[in-house]
Amino acid sequence: MENMMKWFGMRALVPLFFCPLAIFAQKAEPAGAPPAEVAPAIAQVLQKSGTKITNSGATYCEIWFRTDKPSGPKSTEENITLSLPQGALLGVIRFAGNSADRRGQTIKAGVYTLRYGIMPVNGDHQGAAPQRDFLLMTPAADDKDLNSTPNFEALVAMSRKASGTPHPAVLSFWKADADKPGFSKQGESDWVLQTKFDDTPIAIILIGVAAS
Repeated sequence: MENMMKWFGMRALVPLFFCPLAIFAQKAEPAGAPPAEVAPAIAQVLQKSGTKITNSGATYCEIWFRTDKPSGPKSTEENITLSLPQGALLGVIRFAGNSADRRGQTIKAGVYTLRYGIMPVNGDHQGAAPQRDFLLMTPAADDKDLNSTPNFEALVAMSRKASGTPHPAVLSFWKADADKPGFSKQGESDWVLQTKFDDTPIAIILIGVAAS
């Protein structure tokens, strides 16, 4: 468990570099139906039309969240913004081309599931991030069980298939302070999508790399 916190980018820290996408015209628009690569049981619980992020007219990524909150024991740990089951499937994302996660790791074009992970506490890094909520990506072809809730170690192992490194592929994710849907730049180079998950306003950094 030691040093696991170093695997996650933290939205309160200064980005390592400016993402080239940030200098162009970013826009959010409807994405249409979930991708065919997603398992049917998972596709059935996703939004009928997700959100597409474009960059000067070219698709960067598309994302679909669940329309309902997953069942199961809810986390009661400290410094989390959402009380959800560890490992629960929350959505799906499709990258049109090679991209990067919050750590700056290359994520290849394709479709990935998004599961809820809670950043472990490490005494050496306590208080370094404002929230412990993250989304871990796994190739959709390897993740077809809607109802599974893998523990943290199992989820990290699954997510390594997306990053191709010893570290999971992660996106920073948290409960938004207010219900203000949209896609906007925050800070120096983070692009944040705000939307709703069931009846809860949420925010996710889709573009932007943080120091670790």
